[in-house]
Amino acid sequence: MDISIFAAIAICIIALFAGFESVLDSFQLHQPILVCTLIGLATGNLTEGLLLGGQLQLIALGWMNIGAAQAPDAALAGVIAGILVLTKGASVSEGIAIAVPLAIAGQVLTIFVRTMTVGLAHYADGQAEKGSIRGVESANMMALGLQGLRVMIPAIATLALPASAVQGALAAIPDWITGGLAVGGGMIVAVGYAMVINMMATKTTWPFFFIGFALAAVTELNLVAMGIIGLALALIYIELSPQFNGGGGSGSGGSGSVDAQLDAILEDY
Repeated sequence: MDISIFAAIAICIIALFAGFESVLDSFQLHQPILVCTLIGLATGNLTEGLLLGGQLQLIALGWMNIGAAQAPDAALAGVIAGILVLTKGASVSEGIAIAVPLAIAGQVLTIFVRTMTVGLAHYADGQAEKGSIRGVESANMMALGLQGLRVMIPAIATLALPASAVQGALAAIPDWITGGLAVGGGMIVAVGYAMVINMMATKTTWPFFFIGFALAAVTELNLVAMGIIGLALALIYIELSPQFNGGGGSGSGGSGSVDAQLDAILEDY
């Protein structure tokens, strides 16, 4: 399918900022749910973009950088999979199957770029010794620009490929490979859920998990309704918990307001 010049430029900008965010982690723009949705909005395929991004996000739930350990690259996987599905005619299942090896390739690529930026770090040290704030800022901006180009250049290359070539390449992949990648992606979803639950599991959160699981199993509530119920339960818990109201049993009877208690907890971090 053909896309306009405006859509192609918008996709390149999205890819650039996704590369920025893969190291900044400020607005989470590199997450597949946002990247694919924005690409879908730019190409006029918002529904497909949201579906693809949501399924890729489930896979990426357990991907996080811890110390020097580099996680698979969700930014590159989301951008390239979004381009293939939303502009080149690939199916959502094919995009999901391709996203996992793309994330591994992006992991190697980002490690390579981070190694390249070691020279920029030494340059910034030299500028700092000279007292040049502008020199330090330029080193940081150049390093950030390399991370953005790391995602934008593959995006431009993918956009330049004819749709027929992409579909021919996808058709040439044996079914056992695409099927295996799809099964592996489904297993990664379960692993991501397990990691998130393991991090959030406490004595106070387990009851909410079981309530949500039971409601989802025995009712026909959609995700919006489940989200509203979860938010209401969280607000009720904050209002009644002694941790937030000073043990007074209500928001007005404790040693301080709920807002003040939350501010104190956040300031500790």
